[in-house]
Amino acid sequence: MIAGPVQALINEFSKLPTVGPKTAARLVFYLLNRPRNEAQALAEAILAVKDRVRLCSICYSITEEDPCPFCTDERRDRTLLCVVAEAKDIFALERTSAYKGRYHVLGGLISPMDGIGPAQLRVKELVERIGSESPHEVIIATNPNAEGEATALYLSKLLSPLGVSVTRLAYGLPIGGDLDYADEITLAKALEGRRTL
Repeated sequence: MIAGPVQALINEFSKLPTVGPKTAARLVFYLLNRPRNEAQALAEAILAVKDRVRLCSICYSITEEDPCPFCTDERRDRTLLCVVAEAKDIFALERTSAYKGRYHVLGGLISPMDGIGPAQLRVKELVERIGSESPHEVIIATNPNAEGEATALYLSKLLSPLGVSVTRLAYGLPIGGDLDYADEITLAKALEGRRTL
């Protein structure tokens, strides 16, 4: 017997990752008790993300300008290229202030069980970037789980013959964890202790 708009919003919030029906209901009832301008600001922020944010044509990070600030910042080390699965991983690494190189977003991880192979990722674009930019080191910064390890191993075998040093984040990160849940110190130590694959 919940009002239609309330139930519709609960259903929409429930579609978000890690948000179940109870959490969705709490969020909706919280918004019902807030002033209209706060709900409007939330709606406008969501629409702005969908309308103005796109992928960088070089590294495939999310950005408003193309190319993104990571690719255009001359202070960033062009000899280092950090490969991540998703754009959100860049922001986890940036929180550490320990990495000053460039990035490349694969758009996922190799997962045969889900039908995702190298052809579904931006591996070809990575190889092309290495050919044109000639970095000295490629850091594989994928999650330390089965898919992340499979992707790292594949990239190591593919990239090593190109004459570039291929390294992997150290195992300071918990096995089975996600980069975006790691704290800054753990991520900084993982960057410092990276190893050759």
